[in-house]
Amino acid sequence: MKNKKRNLTLLAVLLFVGAAVLLNWSYNNRWGKPDAELVSAEDKGIAEAVAQTGNGDAVTSAYFSEARLTRQVSRDEALELLQTAASAETASQETIDSAMNAISVMATTSMKEAQIENLLIAKEFADCVVYIGNNAVTVAVPAPQEGLSEEAVARITDIIVSETEYDATQLNIIEVKG
Repeated sequence: MKNKKRNLTLLAVLLFVGAAVLLNWSYNNRWGKPDAELVSAEDKGIAEAVAQTGNGDAVTSAYFSEARLTRQVSRDEALELLQTAASAETASQETIDSAMNAISVMATTSMKEAQIENLLIAKEFADCVVYIGNNAVTVAVPAPQEGLSEEAVARITDIIVSETEYDATQLNIIEVKG
């Protein structure tokens, strides 16, 4: 009886694996080989779009989008860990309070970063990403090939100093060139 069950289980697993291989094969064959002309036309279209936006603005814009997404994903993961720690049955009151405090700080920091980003965009920057850390504020802004002007740096510094408790020495500006 034991061998019969084992053999039936083994047969079922083999059938499932065989079905998966068959489905994978049929799926891959349905799409066929890539058309070289279509691929080169798509590449040419992307190159033209980048050229029309001027010196890689599309690449620069993609950088800022990716940076914001990465920042949000890491925050979401940290938030999930803090919520798990706070809701654990064995968590002490000190752990719960600490986790709730960290969540509050994270929310405040996120709101402050969004506010600063909006102010920088209002001050004629095309896009930007702001990171507020424990000891510094990092601002990434698009910059021309010759770099940011002193006026632009002064505008960034003024916004950071007026909107946060950090001073100019705690400000890092990253120039993102297209």
